[in-house]
Amino acid sequence: MTTKEIRQGFLDFFKSKGHQIVPSAPIVVKNDPTLMFTNAGMNQFKDIFLGEAAVKYSRVADTQRCLRVSGKHNDLEEVGIDTYHHTMFEMLGNWSFGDYFKKEAIAWSWELLTEVYQIPKDRLYVSVFEGDEKEGLVKDEEAYSIWKQYIAENRIILGNKKDNFWEMGETGPCGPCSEIHVDMRPDEERMRVDGKTLVNQDDPQVIEIWNNVFMQFNRLKNGTLEKLPNQHVDTGMGLERLVRVIQKRSSNYDTDVFQPLIQFIAGKSGIEYGSDEKTDIAMRVMADHIRAICFCIADGTLPSNNKAGYVIRRILRRAVRYSYTFLNFKEPFLNQLVPILADQFDGVFPELKKQQDFVQKVVLEEENSFLRTLATGIQRFERFETSDKIIKGDFAFELYDTFGFPIDLTELMAREKGWTVDMESFEIELQKQKNRSRAATAVDTSDWVIVNEGDEVEFIGYDELETECKILKYRKVSAKGKEQFQLVLSRTPFYAESGGQAGDTGKLEDSSRLFEYEITDTKKENGLIIHFVDNLPEELGGKFWAMVDPSKRHPSESNHSATHLLHAALKQVLGGHVNQKGSLVNADYLRFDFSHFSKVTAGELAEIEAIVNSKIRANIPLKEERSVPYQEAIDSGVTALFGEKYGDFVRVITFDEQFSKELCGGTHVKASGQIGYFKIVSESAVAAGVRRIEAITGERSEHHFNEQFAQITALKELLKNPKNLHRSVEALIEENNRLKKEIEKNILERSAGLKHELAKLAENINGINFLAQRVELPNADAIKNLAYAVKDILDNVFLVFAAEIDGKPSLTVMISENLVKERNLNAGNIVRELAREIQGGGGGQAFFATAGGKDANGIAGALAKARSFI
Repeated sequence: MTTKEIRQGFLDFFKSKGHQIVPSAPIVVKNDPTLMFTNAGMNQFKDIFLGEAAVKYSRVADTQRCLRVSGKHNDLEEVGIDTYHHTMFEMLGNWSFGDYFKKEAIAWSWELLTEVYQIPKDRLYVSVFEGDEKEGLVKDEEAYSIWKQYIAENRIILGNKKDNFWEMGETGPCGPCSEIHVDMRPDEERMRVDGKTLVNQDDPQVIEIWNNVFMQFNRLKNGTLEKLPNQHVDTGMGLERLVRVIQKRSSNYDTDVFQPLIQFIAGKSGIEYGSDEKTDIAMRVMADHIRAICFCIADGTLPSNNKAGYVIRRILRRAVRYSYTFLNFKEPFLNQLVPILADQFDGVFPELKKQQDFVQKVVLEEENSFLRTLATGIQRFERFETSDKIIKGDFAFELYDTFGFPIDLTELMAREKGWTVDMESFEIELQKQKNRSRAATAVDTSDWVIVNEGDEVEFIGYDELETECKILKYRKVSAKGKEQFQLVLSRTPFYAESGGQAGDTGKLEDSSRLFEYEITDTKKENGLIIHFVDNLPEELGGKFWAMVDPSKRHPSESNHSATHLLHAALKQVLGGHVNQKGSLVNADYLRFDFSHFSKVTAGELAEIEAIVNSKIRANIPLKEERSVPYQEAIDSGVTALFGEKYGDFVRVITFDEQFSKELCGGTHVKASGQIGYFKIVSESAVAAGVRRIEAITGERSEHHFNEQFAQITALKELLKNPKNLHRSVEALIEENNRLKKEIEKNILERSAGLKHELAKLAENINGINFLAQRVELPNADAIKNLAYAVKDILDNVFLVFAAEIDGKPSLTVMISENLVKERNLNAGNIVRELAREIQGGGGGQAFFATAGGKDANGIAGALAKARSFI
């Protein structure tokens, strides 16, 4: 039976027993503070077990995606090393909520395993709870008696509280459980040693495949147990282990669950699975980890530096590290497994197939990011020497700070060498870095000088741009050689920088209105609004007039309101995964960073822009709600930004209840029509998984269109005012392309003549046709074609071509595939070494690689050095 048949057989069996088949819950838990990931099939039914949700179906079955990698079920370090631990796994389960109990659960589990799956009965053992005197719990005689109807009594094992009494947590529903174990050892071994003695003894061939939990009790906070009013059944069977048993394999990784992935990896690496323990482990790590990575991403959690995202990133980087070190994948490869996995789960968990391209791009981005520092960091690690098998904290910190190594990765690499990491000294180095950062941003700040008594500062900037006020206090600050003064006013219309919006600028006039002082910036410090001035008024005690510069405030408001409309439009066009990751709003433009893992297409940008402008033309009135209780705002469906700290009361900004509703403390237009027009001017990548849009509004967009129109007018004049400007430019491009092709044809003809001349120059060194020559060709494609042409007429070739292209040195290395395997030559590694001679770098595949550099004078040295590799 295939995995799909086994999985479907389970669901069909329980459907025939009156169970409702329900879909898997997401692998990442969103609404349970006690869990980061779904680690058991029962997680999605936790509210039912706790009595906090009504029972919709009394009998349920499903296959649940689970992840065990952190916390109580921390299996990560075992994954790939043994043959039965996994990060992501499927848990087949059936549940009864106050319906059937032990009799039916045991009967059906036995029927499914022995009659449907036809697992030999003489290979099965079962366990029941032996009781616990300390807890006042008696032996589970009911389960024991039921099992005696199906299996010999000498195959029933009594288990202690640790193995055979399941608890949800320190409190809550719990009860005895009955495990089913299978002995997969060869017959001769089973004859020598009774499998009963190996149950729950970590024998890799005597494994648990199914656990039937009978929830009879509720654990109170004082530790006592009380009987539940309704008894439940909660069962779980690991699909990967079940498949191994049915397909009669000695390892989970030898089944059709993992073999398509492993064989693909083996084929691409050129290393046979089963030939070496280290490479086998690497392949198993990759095949396992890609499953966890993909399903977490598909469920909406992306790699990051915190919480669930960090766990995903950690899993991905572990897989890349193994593939890089043991399988010699120096370029991104893990992402190529995504389509295979998506096909495997198509029809089972369709969300992966639907998001295949998106998931693959996420993985690729992460691989590229990590590989850029991994190679250098690993080489640095391998060169490290220690006499006491301890990696000092300063070196571990260097890997962390310079090469982006998470500390647990350094610990993993150290363990493989039998070393340890001095974590105490690492933490000291980490603290030193924090201290250096503080010193670098040091500001010399004088004490506050009190001018007028008063602690409360009234902000009126949402409603007014001018106000009479007093200076409450001031102080002098010096930073980076510049001296300024900071003022605190009794009332202020000045918005202080926060939420991405720049602080207001303006002026402060004295009571005579004859002297004015420029306010260059406004910031917050512990909630206090601080105004920056270069010069201090001579008379501080009187009244002043504070005035915000409207020519800066109004465009800032337009840009801020436009970011809200943009955020909503992005979600509408790109999907619900879009979340704000940062923003900058000032008078000149807006910048909006958001989570998305592929370039936003021109069509998508046009649609986003059109949506925003339609909302501007609709002149939607601003709905501003102040002092809304936080939970009330959240319950209303408002968008709250991750990482923001909100108080008990918040401000809600709405432009159309069904479109944009966000928590925000910034200033906004009174109606969307005041924005005028919204124009996206750029879209780019900021980091892995974060895109950036820059846009302009109002007068800025008007200036932009005027500039564009002027350029088009000038272009039309250059082309003598054609009727169809687009067609005229197309014609120019076509003519240019035709001329390029003629040049390329000439180059190819020249290359064809060169290949025979160069082949004659090859030297036979130890059975290798070695050729290292400088060639005069104008571009990299021509050199590549020449290299392939020479390889076609020469066997056992190892060639190095050097050239100057647009004044910059270039190196090309080509090696026959048989030499790559037989002589362990690698073009990518070789070209990186040769590139040092020309002050450059490069890479590629084992049989073909290229490099570029800065110093053409090093070409001769690179060609000479090439000979040393053979």
